[in-house]
Amino acid sequence: MKIAAIDIGSNAARLQISTVLHNDGIVSFKKVEYVRFPLRLGHDVFTFGELTPDSEERTTKLMQVYKLLMELHEVEHYMACATSAMRESSNGPEIAERIRRDTGIHIHIIDGQQEAELINNVVVQALDERQFLHIDVGGGSTELNLYQNRRKLNSRSFKIGSVRLLEGKETKGAWGKIQTWIDDNVDRSREVIAVGTGGNISKIFNLVSKTSDTTTTLADIERMKDYIAGFSLEDRINKLRLNADRADVIVPASEIYISVMKWAGAQEIIVPDLGLKDGILQLVYEQVGLRNRA
Repeated sequence: MKIAAIDIGSNAARLQISTVLHNDGIVSFKKVEYVRFPLRLGHDVFTFGELTPDSEERTTKLMQVYKLLMELHEVEHYMACATSAMRESSNGPEIAERIRRDTGIHIHIIDGQQEAELINNVVVQALDERQFLHIDVGGGSTELNLYQNRRKLNSRSFKIGSVRLLEGKETKGAWGKIQTWIDDNVDRSREVIAVGTGGNISKIFNLVSKTSDTTTTLADIERMKDYIAGFSLEDRINKLRLNADRADVIVPASEIYISVMKWAGAQEIIVPDLGLKDGILQLVYEQVGLRNRA
């Protein structure tokens, strides 16, 4: 069986198609197709408060492409979710409805809590009994989730993200709210380890010279942020070989991860290859199972 997840974020929209594998009672998902396209919906919403006709047209065309890919791969079940940009757009719901009529793809506009839960459902599998602060930085929002003994103690979504920072559209007082939340929730008497998800931290992690498959340090993240910031936008694209839509937001995103880690006292960060799309895939599989048992 093949299933798929569509993640429509503030910076890019992603499609992942996976085959469901069963081995000795263990279920896993093998990626067979992954496409990422930089829609940059957050630019419209954080500037004008709504999506422009051009963004609607581009999103509709992309959903048509994704639908064709799913048909070619004979995907049986899928889910499409939109996050910060579309949920804050004054015309988000009506555009989602028009896209459904034009393409047949039903876009679920999820709130920050739902977004965090979907990511948490897969991230928690990589944790142990220690204290972990999960940081997920998107284009329009940042989700923080605190874990101890593999149990989530608290979580919160903040209206600050890479695209917002790039365009100076972060919510007033957002930095202070993050620091206050950390002060109120993180147990500084215990070691705290950061867990980073999101495209920017994954790219930074890949650029850092490391000895671990999943772990690096705050010092290395800071060093890489400063190194990237020393290049012009053009050189980030040509010399560092970053995608254009990654080259301009990677430094603002780094600042969020670094600030959160410093305020929490975390010196180490785990970067699992997981994100919202993986949480959506998990939910799709669970819903298929429930339907089959009904």
